[in-house]
Amino acid sequence: MFQVDPMSRTPVYEQIVDQTERFILAGIINANDKLPSVRNLSVELAINPNTIQKSYTELDRRGVIYSVPGKGCFVSEDAVEKIGGNRRMKLEELKKLLIELKLAGITYRELEECLKAAYSDTLVDSMSQWEKKEDAAVEITKRGEEEQK
Repeated sequence: MFQVDPMSRTPVYEQIVDQTERFILAGIINANDKLPSVRNLSVELAINPNTIQKSYTELDRRGVIYSVPGKGCFVSEDAVEKIGGNRRMKLEELKKLLIELKLAGITYRELEECLKAAYSDTLVDSMSQWEKKEDAAVEITKRGEEEQK
C-alpha cells in the first residue's frame, strides 16, 4: 500500500505522512482504522523503524492519528477535517504563486485549463482509488489480524 521513493528529495518520513493523509482523504483508510505496526511497515518498506515512528509521531502531533499503548496507532475521528484544515492553509501560498504566474505572462485561460485538468485528474485518481479501497481494506484487516496473533 505505501510506497517510498528513496531517490526523492522529500524525506522518507514525509512521504509516509503525505501518503497516509492522502489515503485518509480518499477514504482508503477510515476513522478508527488501525495503521500497520511500526515493525511491519518498516519490514514491508525495508526502512528503519525509527523513520516509521517519526512519521507516526508527526501524524499524532497533527491530530490525524492517535496511539493506544499496546494496541497500535489508529486514525482519529476528525482526521479528514484536520487534514483539510492543514491543506486550506496552503491557499495563501497558492495565491502568491498565482500572482507570480500572472506577472510571468500566464493567462487566466491557461490557469483555468490547468485547474480543470488537476480536478479531472483528481477525480480519475479518486475513482481508481475507490476501486482499490476494498483491496486496501482487506489488506489492512489482514495486517491487523496478523498483529493480534
